[in-house]
Amino acid sequence: MSEENKFFEDFEIGESFVTNARTITETDVVMHAMHSGDWQPHHTNEEFAKSQPFKHRIAHGNMTFCISTGLIFQSSSENPNIMAYGYNKIRYPAPVFPGDTIKVEVKITDKKDHPKSKTHGLLTQTETTTNQRGETVAFVEHILYATRRTPTA
Repeated sequence: MSEENKFFEDFEIGESFVTNARTITETDVVMHAMHSGDWQPHHTNEEFAKSQPFKHRIAHGNMTFCISTGLIFQSSSENPNIMAYGYNKIRYPAPVFPGDTIKVEVKITDKKDHPKSKTHGLLTQTETTTNQRGETVAFVEHILYATRRTPTA
């Protein structure tokens, strides 16, 4: 998927790639709390977090999602023929801790006509973020609005 300027017709179900990895830092957590305003104690208070199920502070789920998205953009070339249409599912099945290293596997899992547009189709791209232990820490079904090379009749 790193080829430039692919059209809807060029994407194949099953094609995939894996991003580079990135370590989540203490600074990431603090900066995300500052940016989002989410200072919930399970993210920012180590003493409180000790009383919680994971026993340590955990990264914000939406921060993991944002960093995962950045890893995807850094691992693929710009393509003016696709843009985000929305998300069907975002899940955080395991926590991310400061010091964890994450990467993302991106896979095209569905392709269909857009119900109202003859010039675009819809691609479903799953984005599975894993940590250094191979545990899934985020899963996203990302719907992409993709320009057709040839409009449908």
